[in-house]
Amino acid sequence: MGIQTTKLNGSFKQFIERQNMFFVATAGPEGRVNLSPKGLDSLKIIDDNQIIWLSVSGSGNETAAHALQDPRMTLMFCAFEGDAFILRVYGAAQVVYPRHTEWDALYGLFPDYAGARNIFKLEIDLVTTSCGTGVPEMALVRPRADTELVPWYADMGEDGVDAFWRKKNMVSIDGGPTGIFDDDNG
Repeated sequence: MGIQTTKLNGSFKQFIERQNMFFVATAGPEGRVNLSPKGLDSLKIIDDNQIIWLSVSGSGNETAAHALQDPRMTLMFCAFEGDAFILRVYGAAQVVYPRHTEWDALYGLFPDYAGARNIFKLEIDLVTTSCGTGVPEMALVRPRADTELVPWYADMGEDGVDAFWRKKNMVSIDGGPTGIFDDDNG
């Protein structure tokens, strides 16, 4: 059995900061569970009990829809290099959109990524560890988001990103609003 605690300690923070990617799991009270991989320089540890992470546009916006319905969120970090280790962080998440007053202060903690659509503030209530010996050891070849994802949104421009959001990011696959616009009942 691994460690269970209610906050991040120094070694957990260092482990998180070394990871090139993490996974986010969310679910509404009904419907599908969503699990998404995340990369880029998109996660910041605020303190022992709070993590924020930036969501750049994608083909869906399930995490936002779920957080509006039920704030439960789990982040998972796996050691793909070195000693086997898995760290899970559980808590309640709040969605911050570019239209919110705190957006500028929070977004200023991240690089300026084209297509940035929301920031999640996770209030931690449980941190667990497990051995991770079932996770293969792998090496990072290249961060595709820096060379493919972000430039694609930059080429769209603000109007193009807005149109993309209206087409692909306003509702979840289960039909729940994502809150990306004031007028989508989120």
